[in-house]
Amino acid sequence: MTHAAASPAAPNASDDAHAGHGHLSLDLEQFLPYRLSVLTNRISRGLADIYSERFGISVTEWRVIAVLGRYPGLSANGVAERTAMDKVAVSRAVARLLERALIEREMHDSDRRRSVLELSEAGHAVYDVIVPLALEYQRSVLAPLDEAERAAFAAMMTKLEAPLKD
Repeated sequence: MTHAAASPAAPNASDDAHAGHGHLSLDLEQFLPYRLSVLTNRISRGLADIYSERFGISVTEWRVIAVLGRYPGLSANGVAERTAMDKVAVSRAVARLLERALIEREMHDSDRRRSVLELSEAGHAVYDVIVPLALEYQRSVLAPLDEAERAAFAAMMTKLEAPLKD
């Protein structure tokens, strides 16, 4: 069993909530990974409501479509790396999208052992409809922020992402 390390610089660890049990308590409402995960899930769910009913695709399937729309010719592993999603989840999404003919799999030109993925015409049609909806949804999510806050938020995201990239 792992325990959170107490540190004077760690505002998320406190011993007041469970002091009687001799364990630290993690203030989840202030813990960055938890907050980002909840926010991401809520935003993804809201966006999924827009495309899942209309196109019958899941969040993972949309992410695969979105990545292949932007970066055609990736392998399934390439999609997993670019999205930081689990390889098994990506593999399942790819299988469903192949089954529905929204993507196509071809052998890589220089390495015949490796397959690459691209959107099919039907996949491009879905992508072309969802992208404007996704951008409008993003505008609505960011609407509470003014222009300077949006720019600062984007810069902070970039700064936080940089050391986490492989």
